[in-house]
Amino acid sequence: MPAHAALPERRISPARSSSLLRLPPLISISARGFQGGVLSAALALALTGCEPATPTSAQREMPPPSVIAVAATTQSIEEEARFVGRVVAVDRVDLRARVEGFLKERRFQEGQAVAVGDVLYVIEPDQYQSVVEQREADLEKAKADSLNAAAQLARGLELLKQKNVAQSDVDKLQAAAVGAKAGIAQAQAALNAARLDLSYTKILAPISGRIGLSSLSVGSLVSPSSSDALATIVSSDPIYVQFPITQRDLLDARRRIASKGGDPSKVVLQVRLPDGKLYEHSGHLDFVDVTTDRTTDSVTLRAELPNPEGILIDGQYVGVVLQSGEPEAAILISQSALQVDQQGFYVLIVDAESKAQIRRVKTGPAKGAEIAVTQGLSAGDLVIVEGIQSVIPGQPVKAVPPQQAETEAQP
Repeated sequence: MPAHAALPERRISPARSSSLLRLPPLISISARGFQGGVLSAALALALTGCEPATPTSAQREMPPPSVIAVAATTQSIEEEARFVGRVVAVDRVDLRARVEGFLKERRFQEGQAVAVGDVLYVIEPDQYQSVVEQREADLEKAKADSLNAAAQLARGLELLKQKNVAQSDVDKLQAAAVGAKAGIAQAQAALNAARLDLSYTKILAPISGRIGLSSLSVGSLVSPSSSDALATIVSSDPIYVQFPITQRDLLDARRRIASKGGDPSKVVLQVRLPDGKLYEHSGHLDFVDVTTDRTTDSVTLRAELPNPEGILIDGQYVGVVLQSGEPEAAILISQSALQVDQQGFYVLIVDAESKAQIRRVKTGPAKGAEIAVTQGLSAGDLVIVEGIQSVIPGQPVKAVPPQQAETEAQP
């Protein structure tokens, strides 16, 4: 069949057509309903397309992050170096018995202050008192023997003049008289030794200071050969602080002080207590050791400080802060604001447009929680100290002072 040939016409019989005409108009009604639904949907889409779209959370503009910023200030600081030192008493004495005997008394309270000459212990003195009395008797006998020898010599000399005695007998009398005098000296020395031993039965305080724990109780036997000391007395005011410093640091400090026209003997020393606070009294260096530790190449330095309240205790560790030279003006910022990367140290500041900007800085000595900035900042620059992690350089920020941040944080 050719492509353009017409299709055969289908004819419907009259009977069939009449039956179709008698069917209810379901198809017509359905077509109108479908067309109405389509028109309603199209109208709804058209109206929906005309309304503005609701922005998502990502499309909304985020508020600038809040940060705490502090203005950089210029303060007077001194160059300082820090070390670890040990407190050492100026005087320290271990009390020991010098004679053997039983402890009879203890005349102090442990920890109390004592003065030179105070009686601290008493050893039973009876046996030593008896020895003294015996030596006193020996001395009297020696004196009597000397008088008798002198009288015998005088009679011998008279008889020798009369040639009634031999010279040899007179010589013997003369030797006996000299020996008797020596006996007096010997008896006197023994008496002095006995009295000294008797005095040792009272153990006195050789220095002023505070006395520690007693290692023995009353009734204990003590002797010079005892290994343990009875107690220890340490002086408390003034007191020393010793600390090691390497030869290199010592030479650098001397050159630096000399270049500023300072005096090394006037270097101020402060002590930082274990609780982190500075001791209220300062001191000055008074001694540099004459030898160097061969294992550490360090030299021991010593300073003397007043200690009227007894806060510094012999043997404790303390921090040592050395300050040299005249105070100099420098810009101080909080150490929490200091950041570091491959290019060095930097801080984030808030510029005139309330945007965070990077400032490269050079730092100097630290002073507590702050650090000196020698280059990169000017007095009055707003330095971000908290909230740095949420800030991008060039981003607007909301800077508040610490006082306002504390107020807002309170409920």
